[in-house]
Amino acid sequence: MLYFVGLGLFDEKDISLKGLEALKSVEIVYAEFFTSHLFGSSFKTIEKLIGKEIKVLNRHEVEEENVFMKEAIKGQDVALIIGGDPLIATTHTDFLVEAKKKGIETEVIHGSSILSSAPGISGLQAYKFGKVTTIPFPDENFFPQSPYMAIANNLLNDAHTLVLLDIQAHKNRYMTVNQGLEYLMKVKDDLISNGKNNEAIIDEDALAIGIARVGSKDVVVRAGKIDELIDFDFGGPLHCIAIPSKLHIVEAEYLVEVCGAPREILDGV
Repeated sequence: MLYFVGLGLFDEKDISLKGLEALKSVEIVYAEFFTSHLFGSSFKTIEKLIGKEIKVLNRHEVEEENVFMKEAIKGQDVALIIGGDPLIATTHTDFLVEAKKKGIETEVIHGSSILSSAPGISGLQAYKFGKVTTIPFPDENFFPQSPYMAIANNLLNDAHTLVLLDIQAHKNRYMTVNQGLEYLMKVKDDLISNGKNNEAIIDEDALAIGIARVGSKDVVVRAGKIDELIDFDFGGPLHCIAIPSKLHIVEAEYLVEVCGAPREILDGV
């Protein structure tokens, strides 16, 4: 049996009872944390909870060598633990397909995911979200405009956007809300300088919601104009952003009363 076990959002207490039972029953537990990460816990804490060692795999061991699947083929009961929900990353759905092809029995044990938790805690109605996008860390030859354009397209369709921020766990590098907003404003400036003013529809006056450490006791959810949030201290990782489109009155009241948004947004709903 090969188990895919989601750990949830923040610490070992987010693991479901079903997940704990599976992890205690298997012979080998592997973990990957390059697609997500638990900041409120440690391997030692989880190992103590389940009573066995966790073998942490790097990206190559997971995606190229399929170490955990090789053990399952041998007849071992194996679990792969993943932050959040195990099937959100397309990598893991590929594993499930491959396991089925190889005749390996599988079970998926879901965990709470940023894709549902962030929209919920932002006060925005989940069914009004459009395409999810991710802002990557740029480098000298890599600065895609696609995250900005995904948000712009959602806005044109009156859809909210959940913006995930880059995680480079192997470098202990986690993008902040501030860096994500700076990235979007740099794309806006590039569009204007290239004469594409009609495409630069997200600017410093746009409403945004910065979200940090969902699932923890010190979660931060702050709404405001981008130029107000860009210097706000959201604290430690993990962060994400929500860009709202046309607001329902209930959404607007939540943003004002719970998230500190300016009361003037109530005038437009």
